[in-house]
Amino acid sequence: MAAKKKTDFEGSMTRLEEIVSLLEKGEAPLEQAMSLFEEGAKLLRECTRQLDEAEQKVTLLTAGKDGEIAEQSFGGKD
Repeated sequence: MAAKKKTDFEGSMTRLEEIVSLLEKGEAPLEQAMSLFEEGAKLLRECTRQLDEAEQKVTLLTAGKDGEIAEQSFGGKD
């Protein structure tokens, strides 16, 4: 049995942008607009979850020897 493939962050963001564009046009019938909105909400939750996981990984990688977090900018300059 094949494992369910996770959608990558970039693909999710691209689809989310498409959905927003379609909804902003206001041309979709109500049922389709609701379906698009639901899909967009799911994608938004998934993207937020992925960003939270990435933030946790960065936090772990930047923890000092004593476990304290030393906040740094991404460029390494303060």
